Amino acid sequence: MDQLRCVVVRITFKNEDNGFCVIKVRAKGFSDLVTVVGNMVSVNVGSVLTLKGNWKQDGKYGRQFAAAEWEETLPATAYGIEKYLGSGMVKGIGPGYAKKIVQQFGADTLNVIETEPDRLIDVPGIGQKRVNLIKAAWQEQKEIKNVMLFLQDHGVNTSHAVKIYKAYGNGSIDIVKTNPYKLADDIWGIGFKTADIIAAKLGFSQESYVRCRSGILYTLNELSNEGHCYATRDQLIQTAIELLDIEEGTLSITLDHMLKEQDVMLEKPDALYIPPLFFSEVGTARRILEILHTPGKQQINDVDQIISEVQDKTGIIYDQIQVDAIHCAVQSKIMVLTGGPGTGKTTTTLAIIAAFAEFGMQILLAAPTGRAAKRLAETSGMEAKTIHRLLEYKPPGGYQKNSDNPLEGDVLIIDEASMIDIVLMYNLFKAIPDNMIIIIVGDVDQLPSVGPGNVLRDIINSGVVPVIKLERIFRQALGSAIVRNAHRINEGLFPDIKADKNSNFFFIEANDPAGIPDIIRQLCSTRLPSYYKADPVRDIQVLCPMQRGETGAMNMNIQLQASLNKHSLSLRRGGTEYRLHDKVMQVRNNYDKNVFNGDIGIVSDVSIEDDSLTIDFDGVQVLYDISDLDEVVLSYATTIHKAQGSEYPIVIIPLTMQHFIMLQKNLLYTGVTRAKKIVIIIGSKKAIECAVKNNKVTERNTGLKDRLRN
Repeated sequence: MDQLRCVVVRITFKNEDNGFCVIKVRAKGFSDLVTVVGNMVSVNVGSVLTLKGNWKQDGKYGRQFAAAEWEETLPATAYGIEKYLGSGMVKGIGPGYAKKIVQQFGADTLNVIETEPDRLIDVPGIGQKRVNLIKAAWQEQKEIKNVMLFLQDHGVNTSHAVKIYKAYGNGSIDIVKTNPYKLADDIWGIGFKTADIIAAKLGFSQESYVRCRSGILYTLNELSNEGHCYATRDQLIQTAIELLDIEEGTLSITLDHMLKEQDVMLEKPDALYIPPLFFSEVGTARRILEILHTPGKQQINDVDQIISEVQDKTGIIYDQIQVDAIHCAVQSKIMVLTGGPGTGKTTTTLAIIAAFAEFGMQILLAAPTGRAAKRLAETSGMEAKTIHRLLEYKPPGGYQKNSDNPLEGDVLIIDEASMIDIVLMYNLFKAIPDNMIIIIVGDVDQLPSVGPGNVLRDIINSGVVPVIKLERIFRQALGSAIVRNAHRINEGLFPDIKADKNSNFFFIEANDPAGIPDIIRQLCSTRLPSYYKADPVRDIQVLCPMQRGETGAMNMNIQLQASLNKHSLSLRRGGTEYRLHDKVMQVRNNYDKNVFNGDIGIVSDVSIEDDSLTIDFDGVQVLYDISDLDEVVLSYATTIHKAQGSEYPIVIIPLTMQHFIMLQKNLLYTGVTRAKKIVIIIGSKKAIECAVKNNKVTERNTGLKDRLRN
């Protein structure tokens, strides 16, 4: 192999996921900059490298040095040191501070930072806070480099190495050597497959117990990501065999041992759970039944008189089904109110609130997401909280409201209940005292929760809780084509797509999926903002059936970011560029940051020096280190699943036969009902026809309904 000693001048491209870089270097004996390609984790501008590899001629990019091996030494010249420190590798030092520090200490700069970092206070403009930040970052950089080099040798990419170091610190290498599968258990974003690659390179046997155990847990977790609370034994074994490529007997022995250790729970005859989902399902059923069989604080009489007084105050005349709903609410311990758009769900909920208020009862209002809670507060004129806020979640202690410290109040009204998964519902019911009245409100025809379970449907189908379903569409709602078409879709009928300029439901026929992104870009950037005076970022939401494909959320985000946000200040993480003022979405529950799956925010600040950005979630500023950005995606476009519980002034839905696997009635129904003012469907009539005719609800393995019945 050839050898090249050089200084990194520019990083043209870096893939954070696998460490592959294209860099420009200044090398001895070459007058022009040399292009180097290869996997060079943690290389920075200014790094002094000794490379081993081969020269190659690329047809498009010309002569390049393909590095197979590399070794880094610290730069020796003042110029090299300034470039090295200014690359962003040390938090607290950007190009400006790098220049000042090198002007102060010259070629001795790195020695000062290493051995006498407190002398940095002598640099003009650097305060003690920044000195402390630089000291901590320098030490972390040294330690993380050792960890990263070890992990790179075992197939781990840069961003995963950072997460491993954050989780285990200086013990990272020992933990990985002892049991690499622990990474899949402990660190979000590192799955079984990554751990398996590391384990193979460390010499772990394909049939080792730790590998089989991790593969079984991974399989159960993947099934839970599809909404299942449990797997059957055959389902689990067959899926795990495909994953692990080992004999069924070995897996069965491992599973039996895991059952003995209660790593997996067996519910006879044939339901295998990971413990959190087992205890959540059992606990939710138990608490519902306990509350149902405990009398309320007081007997409520004269309900008709209360309804009459509420009607006099509000000027609203309730129909018989709404009157029945109010009676049911005040006479039941737990009651479900369900119905589609325009059927008076909100009006009925307000009447129920007014009835309880007339009796002087303390009412709590909650919803699963910040947007849903905000909407509930606006319609009721009362405080409404997210369920996490209601339960006073505080990391690392967890929910402060629980069975030992229950909620205080007489009535709890939970809105958008179709979104609530089994784990969140269990934590909520744990905190509800036995004598509290609970009103569960939601549209059961929408998509089920993103997380495991089908809680609202299971409670309704169990038959143990009174259910009022509102079905009559009110006259004022019939004026909305969105409402009329939502009900047509729900009944399996093709929507009425004839529209004039005063309509609020539009269809644009586009049978070639390749042309749809351009239409959406024009709608978002010019046509809709000019006609409806809409903010293209905050008021318009593209909702896609899928993530992938030409009209999937991933591609549409790239297209819309390019059209709607020209800002140059940005950070790049993996293949995504996050720009100042981008619209983004959190894609996992992060209890430390107090942001949750589906929360939408706007990037309010980007710090190049600190490799971080700040996101504004409804007025709350949340800081993200660059290694945290795999929890965030652009959200100019998102999937319909992720939009549950949210409402947007204008919704655009691309619908093509490319989405065939996802074309279901409840998916289209959910997408259409996310719109407050305008819906635009762009695609083919055939795709709409497929969706409205497919009324098959994807079955989920859940046991809540049977537990309630039994």
